Amino acid sequence: MKFISKYRRHKFALPTLLLLALAGLGFTFSAATAAPAKNTMTASAKTTLIEEGQQIFLKGCTSCHGLNAEGGAVAPSLIGVGAASVDFQVGTGRMPMQDMSQQAMRKTPVYNEEQVAALAAYVATLAPGPAALRNEDITWERDGNTAEGGELFRNNCAMCHNFAGQGGALTQGKYAPTLMGVEPKHIYEALITGPQSMPVFSDKIITPQEKLSMIKWIKSAESEPNLGGAALGRVGPVTEGLVAWVLGLGLLVGCCVWLTAKAR
Repeated sequence: MKFISKYRRHKFALPTLLLLALAGLGFTFSAATAAPAKNTMTASAKTTLIEEGQQIFLKGCTSCHGLNAEGGAVAPSLIGVGAASVDFQVGTGRMPMQDMSQQAMRKTPVYNEEQVAALAAYVATLAPGPAALRNEDITWERDGNTAEGGELFRNNCAMCHNFAGQGGALTQGKYAPTLMGVEPKHIYEALITGPQSMPVFSDKIITPQEKLSMIKWIKSAESEPNLGGAALGRVGPVTEGLVAWVLGLGLLVGCCVWLTAKAR
Protein backbone atom coordinates (compact mmCIF):
# COMPACT_ATOMS: atom_id res chain seq x y z
CA MET A 1 0.00 0.00 0.00
CA LYS A 2 2.87 2.41 0.74
CA PHE A 3 4.30 1.65 -2.70
CA ILE A 4 1.02 2.62 -4.33
CA SER A 5 0.64 5.74 -2.20
CA LYS A 6 4.13 6.84 -3.17
CA TYR A 7 3.19 7.07 -6.87
CA ARG A 8 -0.40 8.19 -6.38
CA ARG A 9 0.42 11.83 -7.24
CA HIS A 10 2.76 10.95 -10.09
CA LYS A 11 1.97 12.73 -13.37
CA PHE A 12 1.54 9.41 -15.21
CA ALA A 13 -0.72 7.89 -12.56
CA LEU A 14 -4.00 9.25 -13.93
CA PRO A 15 -3.30 8.34 -17.61
CA THR A 16 -2.17 4.86 -16.55
CA LEU A 17 -5.32 4.26 -14.52
CA LEU A 18 -7.43 5.55 -17.40
CA LEU A 19 -5.75 3.17 -19.88
CA LEU A 20 -6.20 0.22 -17.51
CA ALA A 21 -9.87 1.10 -17.03
CA LEU A 22 -10.46 1.38 -20.78
CA ALA A 23 -8.63 -1.89 -21.43
CA GLY A 24 -10.66 -3.68 -18.77
CA LEU A 25 -13.89 -2.23 -20.10
CA GLY A 26 -13.03 -3.25 -23.65
CA PHE A 27 -12.09 -6.81 -22.60
CA THR A 28 -15.31 -7.18 -20.58
CA PHE A 29 -17.41 -5.89 -23.48
CA SER A 30 -15.73 -8.27 -25.94
CA ALA A 31 -16.26 -11.25 -23.67
CA ALA A 32 -19.88 -10.31 -23.02
CA THR A 33 -20.75 -9.85 -26.69
CA ALA A 34 -18.87 -12.92 -27.94
CA ALA A 35 -20.93 -15.45 -25.96
CA PRO A 36 -24.33 -14.24 -27.19
CA ALA A 37 -23.10 -14.30 -30.79
CA LYS A 38 -22.21 -17.98 -30.40
CA ASN A 39 -25.54 -18.76 -28.78
CA THR A 40 -27.40 -16.85 -31.48
CA MET A 41 -25.69 -18.88 -34.19
CA THR A 42 -26.46 -22.12 -32.38
CA ALA A 43 -30.07 -21.06 -31.87
CA SER A 44 -30.35 -20.13 -35.54
CA ALA A 45 -29.02 -23.51 -36.64
CA LYS A 46 -31.37 -25.26 -34.24
CA THR A 47 -34.31 -23.26 -35.56
CA THR A 48 -33.41 -24.24 -39.12
CA LEU A 49 -33.19 -27.89 -38.08
CA ILE A 50 -36.59 -27.74 -36.39
CA GLU A 51 -38.18 -26.09 -39.42
CA GLU A 52 -36.75 -28.77 -41.68
CA GLY A 53 -38.10 -31.45 -39.37
CA GLN A 54 -41.52 -29.83 -39.37
CA GLN A 55 -41.62 -29.93 -43.16
CA ILE A 56 -40.66 -33.62 -43.13
CA PHE A 57 -43.36 -34.27 -40.55
CA LEU A 58 -46.03 -32.46 -42.56
CA LYS A 59 -45.17 -34.43 -45.70
CA GLY A 60 -44.65 -37.90 -44.27
CA CYS A 61 -46.33 -38.23 -40.86
CA THR A 62 -49.49 -36.13 -40.62
CA SER A 63 -51.70 -38.63 -42.45
CA CYS A 64 -51.48 -40.94 -39.43
CA HIS A 65 -50.28 -38.80 -36.50
CA GLY A 66 -52.30 -35.66 -37.28
CA LEU A 67 -51.29 -32.15 -38.28
CA ASN A 68 -50.26 -31.29 -34.73
CA ALA A 69 -48.94 -34.77 -33.82
CA GLU A 70 -52.04 -35.25 -31.69
CA GLY A 71 -52.54 -38.78 -32.96
CA GLY A 72 -55.57 -40.39 -34.52
CA ALA A 73 -57.51 -43.59 -34.95
CA VAL A 74 -54.56 -45.53 -36.35
CA ALA A 75 -51.52 -43.86 -34.78
CA PRO A 76 -50.68 -42.57 -31.29
CA SER A 77 -49.91 -39.00 -30.27
CA LEU A 78 -46.27 -37.94 -30.52
CA ILE A 79 -46.57 -35.19 -27.93
CA GLY A 80 -44.10 -35.98 -25.15
CA VAL A 81 -42.45 -39.02 -26.74
CA GLY A 82 -39.19 -37.09 -27.13
CA ALA A 83 -36.46 -37.15 -29.74
CA ALA A 84 -35.23 -40.58 -28.60
CA SER A 85 -38.44 -42.28 -29.67
CA VAL A 86 -38.31 -40.67 -33.11
CA ASP A 87 -34.65 -41.51 -33.56
CA PHE A 88 -35.37 -45.15 -32.69
CA GLN A 89 -38.54 -45.62 -34.74
CA VAL A 90 -37.45 -43.69 -37.84
CA GLY A 91 -33.73 -44.48 -37.58
CA THR A 92 -34.42 -48.23 -37.60
CA GLY A 93 -36.85 -47.98 -40.51
CA ARG A 94 -39.87 -48.95 -38.44
CA MET A 95 -41.51 -45.67 -39.30
CA PRO A 96 -43.08 -44.58 -41.53
CA MET A 97 -45.14 -47.69 -42.20
CA GLN A 98 -48.14 -48.36 -44.43
CA ASP A 99 -50.15 -50.73 -42.25
CA MET A 100 -50.36 -49.48 -38.67
CA SER A 101 -52.30 -52.58 -37.60
CA GLN A 102 -49.16 -54.71 -37.94
CA GLN A 103 -46.10 -54.71 -35.72
CA ALA A 104 -43.41 -52.41 -37.09
CA MET A 105 -40.39 -54.28 -38.44
CA ARG A 106 -36.80 -53.12 -38.62
CA LYS A 107 -35.90 -52.33 -42.21
CA THR A 108 -33.86 -49.92 -44.31
CA PRO A 109 -34.65 -46.36 -43.13
CA VAL A 110 -36.61 -44.11 -45.47
CA TYR A 111 -34.85 -40.96 -44.23
CA ASN A 112 -31.12 -40.34 -43.88
CA GLU A 113 -29.41 -39.42 -40.59
CA GLU A 114 -29.76 -35.66 -41.11
CA GLN A 115 -33.47 -35.96 -41.85
CA VAL A 116 -34.01 -38.22 -38.84
CA ALA A 117 -32.20 -35.69 -36.62
CA ALA A 118 -34.36 -32.87 -37.98
CA LEU A 119 -37.58 -34.82 -37.45
CA ALA A 120 -36.51 -35.74 -33.91
CA ALA A 121 -35.66 -32.11 -33.15
CA TYR A 122 -39.12 -31.00 -34.26
CA VAL A 123 -40.98 -33.62 -32.21
CA ALA A 124 -38.84 -32.70 -29.19
CA THR A 125 -40.24 -29.15 -29.31
CA LEU A 126 -43.81 -30.38 -28.83
CA ALA A 127 -43.27 -31.42 -25.20
CA PRO A 128 -40.43 -32.61 -22.94
CA GLY A 129 -39.25 -36.18 -23.52
CA PRO A 130 -36.13 -38.40 -23.66
CA ALA A 131 -33.37 -36.91 -25.79
CA ALA A 132 -31.90 -38.73 -28.79
CA LEU A 133 -28.43 -40.23 -28.46
CA ARG A 134 -25.38 -40.79 -30.63
CA ASN A 135 -23.25 -43.90 -30.68
CA GLU A 136 -20.31 -41.73 -29.60
CA ASP A 137 -22.20 -40.74 -26.43
CA ILE A 138 -22.63 -44.37 -25.32
CA THR A 139 -19.36 -45.55 -23.81
CA TRP A 140 -20.40 -49.18 -23.40
CA GLU A 141 -16.97 -50.55 -24.34
CA ARG A 142 -15.28 -48.58 -21.57
CA ASP A 143 -17.90 -48.41 -18.84
CA GLY A 144 -19.91 -51.59 -19.40
CA ASN A 145 -19.49 -54.87 -17.54
CA THR A 146 -20.23 -57.99 -19.60
CA ALA A 147 -21.02 -60.28 -16.65
CA GLU A 148 -23.33 -57.74 -15.03
CA GLY A 149 -24.99 -57.05 -18.37
CA GLY A 150 -25.67 -60.72 -18.96
CA GLU A 151 -27.32 -61.09 -15.56
CA LEU A 152 -29.46 -57.99 -16.10
CA PHE A 153 -30.47 -59.19 -19.56
CA ARG A 154 -31.51 -62.63 -18.31
CA ASN A 155 -33.55 -61.10 -15.48
CA ASN A 156 -35.29 -58.40 -17.51
CA CYS A 157 -35.21 -59.26 -21.22
CA ALA A 158 -34.68 -62.98 -21.83
CA MET A 159 -38.35 -63.90 -21.36
CA CYS A 160 -39.16 -62.00 -24.57
CA HIS A 161 -35.94 -61.58 -26.53
CA ASN A 162 -34.62 -65.12 -25.84
CA PHE A 163 -31.68 -65.96 -23.57
CA ALA A 164 -29.27 -65.18 -26.44
CA GLY A 165 -31.00 -62.02 -27.70
CA GLN A 166 -32.32 -63.74 -30.83
CA GLY A 167 -35.91 -62.63 -30.34
CA GLY A 168 -39.03 -64.66 -29.75
CA ALA A 169 -42.80 -64.92 -30.18
CA LEU A 170 -45.28 -63.02 -28.01
CA THR A 171 -49.04 -63.20 -27.66
CA GLN A 172 -51.59 -61.95 -30.21
CA GLY A 173 -49.26 -62.41 -33.17
CA LYS A 174 -46.59 -60.05 -31.83
CA TYR A 175 -42.92 -60.81 -31.39
CA ALA A 176 -39.78 -59.51 -29.73
CA PRO A 177 -37.20 -58.75 -32.45
CA THR A 178 -33.64 -59.99 -32.47
CA LEU A 179 -31.06 -57.68 -30.93
CA MET A 180 -28.22 -58.83 -33.14
CA GLY A 181 -26.83 -56.07 -35.35
CA VAL A 182 -28.73 -53.29 -33.58
CA GLU A 183 -26.80 -50.05 -33.04
CA PRO A 184 -25.91 -49.27 -29.40
CA LYS A 185 -27.83 -45.98 -29.43
CA HIS A 186 -30.99 -47.73 -30.62
CA ILE A 187 -30.72 -50.33 -27.85
CA TYR A 188 -30.37 -47.56 -25.28
CA GLU A 189 -33.23 -45.57 -26.79
CA ALA A 190 -35.47 -48.63 -26.77
CA LEU A 191 -34.76 -49.11 -23.06
CA ILE A 192 -35.75 -45.55 -22.18
CA THR A 193 -38.75 -45.22 -24.52
CA GLY A 194 -40.33 -48.70 -24.49
CA PRO A 195 -41.41 -49.08 -28.14
CA GLN A 196 -44.53 -51.12 -28.90
CA SER A 197 -44.86 -54.07 -26.46
CA MET A 198 -41.59 -53.31 -24.65
CA PRO A 199 -41.78 -51.73 -21.16
CA VAL A 200 -39.90 -48.56 -20.27
CA PHE A 201 -36.79 -49.14 -18.15
CA SER A 202 -36.22 -45.83 -16.41
CA ASP A 203 -32.95 -44.94 -14.70
CA LYS A 204 -34.52 -45.90 -11.36
CA ILE A 205 -35.16 -49.44 -12.60
CA ILE A 206 -31.96 -49.91 -14.62
CA THR A 207 -29.28 -47.28 -14.09
CA PRO A 208 -27.40 -45.74 -17.05
CA GLN A 209 -24.28 -47.71 -16.15
CA GLU A 210 -26.31 -50.94 -16.07
CA LYS A 211 -27.74 -50.11 -19.48
CA LEU A 212 -24.19 -49.81 -20.81
CA SER A 213 -23.42 -53.22 -19.33
CA MET A 214 -26.43 -54.75 -21.07
CA ILE A 215 -25.32 -53.26 -24.38
CA LYS A 216 -21.83 -54.66 -23.85
CA TRP A 217 -23.23 -58.15 -23.22
CA ILE A 218 -25.43 -57.95 -26.33
CA LYS A 219 -22.45 -56.93 -28.43
CA SER A 220 -20.38 -59.76 -27.00
CA ALA A 221 -23.18 -62.21 -27.84
CA GLU A 222 -23.02 -61.06 -31.48
CA SER A 223 -19.40 -62.13 -31.84
CA GLU A 224 -19.52 -65.19 -29.58
CA PRO A 225 -18.26 -68.29 -31.45
CA ASN A 226 -20.33 -71.49 -31.57
CA LEU A 227 -17.86 -73.78 -29.85
CA GLY A 228 -20.44 -76.52 -29.39
CA GLY A 229 -21.22 -76.90 -33.10
CA ALA A 230 -24.22 -75.64 -35.06
CA ALA A 231 -26.08 -72.93 -33.15
CA LEU A 232 -29.46 -73.72 -34.80
CA GLY A 233 -30.38 -70.06 -34.54
CA ARG A 234 -29.95 -70.02 -30.76
CA VAL A 235 -33.69 -69.96 -30.36
CA GLY A 236 -33.87 -72.57 -27.64
CA PRO A 237 -34.99 -76.19 -27.11
CA VAL A 238 -37.88 -76.10 -29.59
CA THR A 239 -35.58 -75.95 -32.59
CA GLU A 240 -33.13 -78.36 -31.00
CA GLY A 241 -35.94 -80.82 -30.26
CA LEU A 242 -37.32 -80.51 -33.77
CA VAL A 243 -33.93 -81.26 -35.30
CA ALA A 244 -33.48 -84.20 -32.93
CA TRP A 245 -36.87 -85.64 -33.80
CA VAL A 246 -36.55 -85.15 -37.54
CA LEU A 247 -32.99 -86.44 -37.80
CA GLY A 248 -33.32 -89.03 -35.07
CA LEU A 249 -36.61 -90.51 -36.22
CA GLY A 250 -35.56 -90.22 -39.85
CA LEU A 251 -32.40 -92.15 -39.09
CA LEU A 252 -34.34 -94.83 -37.20
CA VAL A 253 -36.90 -95.18 -39.99
CA GLY A 254 -34.08 -95.42 -42.51
CA CYS A 255 -32.41 -98.15 -40.46
CA CYS A 256 -35.69 -100.09 -40.21
CA VAL A 257 -36.23 -99.91 -43.96
CA TRP A 258 -32.66 -101.01 -44.59
CA LEU A 259 -32.90 -103.95 -42.16
CA THR A 260 -36.24 -105.06 -43.63
CA ALA A 261 -34.84 -104.97 -47.15
CA LYS A 262 -31.73 -106.82 -45.96
CA ALA A 263 -33.82 -109.61 -44.33
CA ARG A 264 -35.54 -110.37 -47.61
